[in-house]
Amino acid sequence: MTGHHRDSGNPRGGGLVIALMVLLGAGLSGLARAQSSVETEDGMRIDSIQVQLGNPSDDAALNRRIEDGVRRAIGSYPGDRFQNDAFRFALSRATRVQGVAAIDFDLGFSPGGGLDVRVDVTLRGGPGEPPVKPAFPVLVDRNGHFLRVKAEGLAMYYSNHGAWYGRPDLMLNGNPLVEGDTAGEGFSQWAEGFAHLGLYGMTALVDSASLYGGASAIVSASAGQELFTDTTRSYAAIEDAYVGVVGGRTGADGDRLVYNVSAGRQRFTLGDGFLLVNTASNGSNRATLQSNSRWAGDFVALAQVTYNNTRVEAFRVDPDELPIIDSRTRIDGLNLQSRLPGGWELGATHLRVPQSDASYFTPTDVLGREGLRVNDLRARWQPRAANLAGPILSAEYAVQSNSNFDMRAVGWNAEAQYQFPEAKWSPALSYRYASFSGDDADTDRYERWDPLLSGGNGEQWVQGINHFKIVQDANLRTHRVQLRLRPTPKIELVPQAWIFRADSLTNIGGNPALSFLSSHDFGSELNLTAKYFPNRNLYLHAHVAATFPGEAARDALGGDADTWWSFAFFARYAF
Repeated sequence: MTGHHRDSGNPRGGGLVIALMVLLGAGLSGLARAQSSVETEDGMRIDSIQVQLGNPSDDAALNRRIEDGVRRAIGSYPGDRFQNDAFRFALSRATRVQGVAAIDFDLGFSPGGGLDVRVDVTLRGGPGEPPVKPAFPVLVDRNGHFLRVKAEGLAMYYSNHGAWYGRPDLMLNGNPLVEGDTAGEGFSQWAEGFAHLGLYGMTALVDSASLYGGASAIVSASAGQELFTDTTRSYAAIEDAYVGVVGGRTGADGDRLVYNVSAGRQRFTLGDGFLLVNTASNGSNRATLQSNSRWAGDFVALAQVTYNNTRVEAFRVDPDELPIIDSRTRIDGLNLQSRLPGGWELGATHLRVPQSDASYFTPTDVLGREGLRVNDLRARWQPRAANLAGPILSAEYAVQSNSNFDMRAVGWNAEAQYQFPEAKWSPALSYRYASFSGDDADTDRYERWDPLLSGGNGEQWVQGINHFKIVQDANLRTHRVQLRLRPTPKIELVPQAWIFRADSLTNIGGNPALSFLSSHDFGSELNLTAKYFPNRNLYLHAHVAATFPGEAARDALGGDADTWWSFAFFARYAF
């Protein structure tokens, strides 16, 4: 930077900073979050919902009324994000539809990369037939009262060859997560896993409103040569602890009004995770660096009102950060989204950060995240049903500023996909370009994009299975070509090819070894992910990835940079 940044937003005070101190501190926030989360059904987009009657009556009109009543009670539609606990609460409400004896559901992969949800309904044989007794893990499900046990376990094997391009001495220099030996040149491997146990329930307050809540705990552990450490660790802590009220009504004309207010330790995702998805941190003493066992923020308050296809929500998010790097960030937001005729989905979001100790670094100043403002617009167009051939187009554009100093950072993306669900293996081919601005050294304004709580999985904003650990979503331009293949509705294969480019040669705030770049060429990656849902309870997932250092990385590492290979497999069982 040749100019001077105003430092009124700096919680540590103003003045010049010694360059070496800046370089040491600049990389900590990025590297400490060098994790990618495994994919589960939670947070995935719902592309279709089918309601099927297992024992339909001879009265076709009655069947249609029951199907419609179940759909309205569930209240989930294509375009919504699937949340397992909330969906099970909705199924409990649907069992109160007259004529319904029992309800169950199953999941599959859709051609567009989301979920196909099938709801199986069993009808009562007659007015005098006794209700179906709930089966474990459901403990109570009658007269508007619902209580279930949630149990979830995951075991993962992970290995690397040439981690950190074989140079952890430079790539991890000063990183607070380093303890003992780190992965690097040659082969390394480790195992990790977690067990998650809780109780979730709902009770009717009146006919049109219900009180719900959940409480759970997670025990996690890691052993072996992980990316940052070879120390065996285990950790136990509360995960979910929230309460809420949900209610609404459906008018005679079919108009639907639903409200939902909740608060406590819970998970929250905004859109597809471009701004907010990783509301909890993993790794370090919590273990499970790669399997991301924890998602619940320290405190999330959420108020939603949905009228037909339009939703307005206000929220506050206090993420559950690792104590060693806790920035004490709070995020307030207002979100509006709507589904429109013609296959359009539109959304707009405004975020503010009223409190944070996180810092932005330049060669001359340290600035504060506190005061950050974000305005975001997004759109998606899918003119045909999810099971039909056709295009899917999407785009998102966001601008960041700060009330305490001159800042203008821009993040945006555009994706084009075409799916062929009738062809063998139902291929869907897509190309996505994404850009996150870097800081221009020739201006007084600060322009480096703040990724906030972005991330998710490899098809969201974890950009590159390995490369994301080196360069996260700031000062980055990416090209992604992706193919989805479905040999069966329960199996999905996702090969990806990536090219990574720097927006600016000034990269202070990222990995300290890459603070000043000789080239815009960060590198490239090829990876393949395989997913399998044998049934609703069991999910299997594997990946292999090869990441090739670009000129910028090779020069920064003195020409000595290995190809980074990784392999992972995990099995998750939940009920």
